[in-house]
Amino acid sequence: MEDYKTVTYSQTTLTELMIPSYSNFGGKVHGGIILGLMDKVAYACAAKHAGNYCVTVSIDTVNFLAPVEVGELVSLLASVNYVGNSSMVIGIRVQTENIKTKEIKHTNSSYFTMVAMGDDHLPARVPALILQTRTEIKRFYEAYHRKELTKYYNQEQARVKNDSEIEEALRLIGNERCRIELVESQK
Repeated sequence: MEDYKTVTYSQTTLTELMIPSYSNFGGKVHGGIILGLMDKVAYACAAKHAGNYCVTVSIDTVNFLAPVEVGELVSLLASVNYVGNSSMVIGIRVQTENIKTKEIKHTNSSYFTMVAMGDDHLPARVPALILQTRTEIKRFYEAYHRKELTKYYNQEQARVKNDSEIEEALRLIGNERCRIELVESQK
């Protein structure tokens, strides 16, 4: 009998105060700090769902929509959006709160693919998901669709890397901000 868990079972929130040592040269919180916190909350959420140690396999696009200021509270909200056999897609929403003004702003969202690892250091099967709301169904479907787009993208990348595509490449990039001074064939 297959094991199932609800999305709410493993939802995880991590909140941390942004301190001066987290700032970059521009006086804002360094993006690497935010990425590290995202990885931490993705791990906590995935490990709770899987009941195993988990590793980060990939991170979908991370677009920083608004700067994070020193002194703000950053909250990272994570939930399992999709499960495969041993993999899980963890959706993460990052938002800040200005403690004085109570203003809350959404700074970024991303999707981390995590894989559960067994005691034998091999991928371990994860529980399936029980989807209880329309939002959970929508998120599962969106993750499934991103997975299919990634397959297509990887196939296209392999095709573009083929040397026979050089003439098409020359035609397509000819009007871009580059100057082609082809000296010899390089791979």
